[in-house]
Amino acid sequence: MQNETKKKPHRWGEKRTFSRRSLHGQVAHEIGIRIINGKFPPGSLLPNELDFSDNMQVSRTAFREALKVLASKGLIESRPKVGTRVRPRDTWNILDPDILSWIFSSGPNLDYGADLFELRRIIEPAAAGFAAERHTPETFAPIEQAFAEMEAAKDDMEAGLGPDVRFHGSIVLATDNKLLVPMIYLIESALAETIKLTTQRPRAWEVSIPLHRNVLDAIRVRDHDGAAEAMATLLEPARSGMEHALGNEAAKPA
Repeated sequence: MQNETKKKPHRWGEKRTFSRRSLHGQVAHEIGIRIINGKFPPGSLLPNELDFSDNMQVSRTAFREALKVLASKGLIESRPKVGTRVRPRDTWNILDPDILSWIFSSGPNLDYGADLFELRRIIEPAAAGFAAERHTPETFAPIEQAFAEMEAAKDDMEAGLGPDVRFHGSIVLATDNKLLVPMIYLIESALAETIKLTTQRPRAWEVSIPLHRNVLDAIRVRDHDGAAEAMATLLEPARSGMEHALGNEAAKPA
C-alpha cells in the first residue's frame, strides 16, 4: 500500500494572497490598490510602461509581469498602439482573494461590505446545518479549539481575529462539500476584514462569544436546524456592527 501524503492543515486567518510575495507581486499590489480606490478609474489608460516603471523604481520586466497578473484578474486589458486600459467593474473577478483584500484595505466600502454579508447569509447558515449533520471528531475539533481561543482572547481583538476567522472557516470545512469549501477560501481575506470591523465596538465580545457558543453547541449535538438558525442569528449583529464601523469611517473628514 502506498503511503498517502498528508495534506497540510489550512491556516485560517493568515494572508495568503499573491500580493507582495515577489517584486512583480508588489507592483501588482500597488497598481491594484490604485485601480480599486479610483485613482485609475474604469476606462482610464495607465501611464506608459517606461514612465510607470521609472516612477515605481522597478524594472520594465517586473512591471510587465505585474500587468499580466492584473489582466488575469480582469482589471485591465492591453492593446497595441492604444495602451493599457482599466476595464469596467463588472468584468473584475471580485471573488479573487487579492481584489477582495484590496477592496477592504482601500477604505470604507459599504456596498461591497453589504454584498459580502449577503453572501455570508446565503452560505454560512446552510454550512452550519450541514456541519451539524456531517462533522467528524477530526473536523469538529478545530471548530471547538477556535472557539476556545476566541473565548480566551475576550476583548483582545488582535488575538481573537485569527480564531474567529478559523471558527467560521472550519465550519465550512466540516460540511465536506467539495464545491463549498473553495468558496470560503476565496472570501477569507474579506471575511477577516469584516470580522475586524465588527469587533470594534466596546466589549463586542460579550455579545459575540455567546452567539458563537450557540452555533458550536448546536453543531456538537447534530442539530441541523438549530445550527443554521444560530448562525443566522450570529451574523445579524455582525452585519450591523460592520455597517456602524464603516459608516463611522466614511463620516471621518479627509
